[in-house]
Amino acid sequence: MPFDPQLAEIRFGCGLSPVVAPPASVAQMMDRLRGPDTIGARFPIETFQTFEARIAAVQIQHKLRRENRGTPEGDAARKASQVMNQEARIAHVGWFGQHLNRWVATDAPLRERLCAFWADHFTATGKAGLMRRATSPYMQTAIRPHLTAPFEQMLRAAVLHPLMIHYLDQERSVGPNSKQAARGGKLTGLNENLAREVMELHTLGVNGPYTQGDVRELAELLTGVAIGPPMRLKFRKDRTEPGPETVLGQSYGGDNPHLRDVHAVLRDLARHPATARHLAQKLAVHFTSDTPDPALVATLEARYLETDGDLGEVTTALLEHPAAWEPTLRNVKPAFHFIGSALRALAVPPAALNGMDEKTMRQRILTPMTQMGHLWQKPDGPDGLPEDDAAWIAPQSIAARLQWAITIPQILLTDIPDPRDFVTAALGDRVPPAVQFAADAAESRADGVGLILASPAFQRS
Repeated sequence: MPFDPQLAEIRFGCGLSPVVAPPASVAQMMDRLRGPDTIGARFPIETFQTFEARIAAVQIQHKLRRENRGTPEGDAARKASQVMNQEARIAHVGWFGQHLNRWVATDAPLRERLCAFWADHFTATGKAGLMRRATSPYMQTAIRPHLTAPFEQMLRAAVLHPLMIHYLDQERSVGPNSKQAARGGKLTGLNENLAREVMELHTLGVNGPYTQGDVRELAELLTGVAIGPPMRLKFRKDRTEPGPETVLGQSYGGDNPHLRDVHAVLRDLARHPATARHLAQKLAVHFTSDTPDPALVATLEARYLETDGDLGEVTTALLEHPAAWEPTLRNVKPAFHFIGSALRALAVPPAALNGMDEKTMRQRILTPMTQMGHLWQKPDGPDGLPEDDAAWIAPQSIAARLQWAITIPQILLTDIPDPRDFVTAALGDRVPPAVQFAADAAESRADGVGLILASPAFQRS
């Protein structure tokens, strides 16, 4: 089937926009994806390296508080750490606004879609304190720079990122026969969380060709992976399990453990045929259908294997396949995608989001999004958001979408568009007769715009 500019924006982008022209070709989509990240520079989000400075500052105050309990100095340190946590909480909400601004204004929307997809694939979030605000900086550092790189680069950046190590309790994993275990103390046992998720979620897939023995051996190989202050990757030889480990029949490590042993196993897992199949299926489901064309999946798998997992080449294969341009929209937009595409269709100006304080952002967008089924950057588990369409069309979720669509656009915009014009801006040439009738017959602009955004035609991509 031929390339369709409007379908490109709806299925592979952030939705149609009345002010940003859709792409002219697959080549243009890929050129923009591979080009400079201008929208990221325009709407910046803190990198994790900058976020580390926040962590270091809080750690200093915690140390002062411990050393000066019951004194004015200790009380001042406690108050200072509370202020820093509040500042990080406010910044976290601001980064959410920047994510939305990027979706609204970008002329390279495939970048935003892929960034969201791969960040969900490598789900990681903090559990307490300042680390609860670390996901956007993690995405900015570990995911966004690698969207067209070999998969092994993103795998290494995400799996060995301090947030992932923290999220999956890897910093508590110690080789049972290591020097650390011999010394005793609290940290003496093996934790298999990271090893299991690397195989089950990140690479080979839940039905991949590995055993519990492979998981344990990988966990033992990973025992040196830890976090050093303030929040950086550190390889701890004293925690590593002695001797080589065998993963999928290949031996890694030995008498002189090193981080390069971990790099080697991640490289081999990234290039494994089962990883190619797992990622091909997941990409096809995410962008086309819960039951994707088997020929599309096979093409993505083959391109992955031919290029040693070059994600730019795999994305090109996705966009070049005829099944990618099948005109029927089958996937239900997840909650963030729905809100982002709605704001893009409305061409909401950056000031409308940047001008919101934390309370207002929560009331107008974050809380409604939670009611739609997506609690921002607080996943139920390391498998991230559901891909199954049924997860997003529960009655309460649909009701929340309708309520938001009718009430919020008129708050965000001083001049809400005429629904008779907006219906084309939002849906392009894909306006069903019932939606056209609702746009023409709406009693108010707010009602008309809300009905268009809540329509099944807008809810799918």
